[in-house]
Amino acid sequence: MTLRSGIYIVPTDRWYIERTVWLVSGFVLLASTALALFYDPRAILFVTVTGLSSIFVGVTGYCPVGNVLKKLGFEPLLGTADGGKYDLYRMQTDAWYLERRIYVVVGFNLSVASVLALVHSPWWLAFTGFVGLASLWFAGTGFCIMANAFYWTGAEPRLNRSATGSKGMAPSGVEPARG
Repeated sequence: MTLRSGIYIVPTDRWYIERTVWLVSGFVLLASTALALFYDPRAILFVTVTGLSSIFVGVTGYCPVGNVLKKLGFEPLLGTADGGKYDLYRMQTDAWYLERRIYVVVGFNLSVASVLALVHSPWWLAFTGFVGLASLWFAGTGFCIMANAFYWTGAEPRLNRSATGSKGMAPSGVEPARG
């Protein structure tokens, strides 16, 4: 394992599919957490669905929100051509790079915390709310605590190749991000 120093920040110069997915998920998580806290605890199931969707995206590469965004004209930075007649968005799944790991770990944590909020203590809603705020922060600033933890422990990023000086990590046709 190669330990690194420095800060990893994803590109924020434009709204691409992956960045916008984090923005959408942040709003969904905050709204669901608030509904569960102030209205009906079962609303936390929207967080569970978001968490399971995140795991699904990390494992398979298919993202329902990403496909809607692609149809709306957003460009992917981690997408691959699926080759089908519907031209679906599919995130790269050829390796377990940093951004892909985030989807799986966050999805698992959200799923567990939302179940614990229902069966153990409503204090678990603080965690789901924190993840919602962190997703909004990540989308807005490009900085994520978990992304940096993965980066410091050696995970290879794909959205900002200039952070490691890696060659050939980003999808073809995408220039390394500066920033």
